[in-house]
Amino acid sequence: MAGGLVPRKEEAGRDASRTLQWPREVSSVLSAQLCPFLRGVLAHSVSFCFGSSSLRKQPKILCAFLSTCHPGSPRRVTSARREVRDLNRTFPDNVKFRKTTEPCLQETLYNVLLAYGHHNQAVGFCQGMNFIAGYLILITNNEEESFWLLDALVGRILPDYYTPAMLGLKTDQEVLGELVRAKLPAVGALMEQLGVLWTLVVSRWFICLFVDVLPVETVLRIWDCLFNEGSKIIFRVALTLIKQHQEFILEATSIPDICDKFKQITKGSFVMECHTFMQKIFSEPGSLSMATVAKLRESCRARLLAQG
Repeated sequence: MAGGLVPRKEEAGRDASRTLQWPREVSSVLSAQLCPFLRGVLAHSVSFCFGSSSLRKQPKILCAFLSTCHPGSPRRVTSARREVRDLNRTFPDNVKFRKTTEPCLQETLYNVLLAYGHHNQAVGFCQGMNFIAGYLILITNNEEESFWLLDALVGRILPDYYTPAMLGLKTDQEVLGELVRAKLPAVGALMEQLGVLWTLVVSRWFICLFVDVLPVETVLRIWDCLFNEGSKIIFRVALTLIKQHQEFILEATSIPDICDKFKQITKGSFVMECHTFMQKIFSEPGSLSMATVAKLRESCRARLLAQG
């Protein structure tokens, strides 16, 4: 299957050459339910295709990264202290991540995050990465594949989301604000009237890619499309949630009220019925091209940089 995947070139904007063009038969079912086995096969194909050709020749590269981080080295100690604080909060209700479980996936998660921090030192370790890596480990049950899928998300599909300045994340939150003003002007006007910053209500959606925000199967279905369609899927999901609950959101009369309503709209039958939800994200927001997203990103990024 991996031989049928090629980098997508035709889309303008930040996702160019960072998403994959799946065979038509595969692409047509990505918004439909995938069984765990098929999802694992596709994850393996994606992890292989996103690894550079030189690194693919080293199948044990994750082990090599780990071996260079000796237990006593300052790099390992500093990195470990930051990671362990988050590891203990990663899926505490999932039995596979409990310390009493053998084997405990916290060790696998630690290895993946430590190796990735060494591999991509511009990012290192950032809040939210533990949840993403944890999901990838649950999907693949493989450290190496999880490592490369994490690299695909953090280094290619969502560049600058997890750097210290988080400029990509901040930019995309502003892009969502522009899209809401254009497509859902009543909500956009209320946000401006109340003086609500978009980061207050959607930062967790974006930085965790909806992990621990939406139900597990819904998140997995979103991720299937994220690897295929690129980061515009995040905007489609956010716009669908807001549009579906527009009247409820418009009842808000204060900043705490609207923050609470944005938490509530991620729960309930609408997001639990993942097949219907996935159909909605491709119909409710209307047209949303990568060219449009790229143009908005350019203007929002310039504005953020000008603000310092």
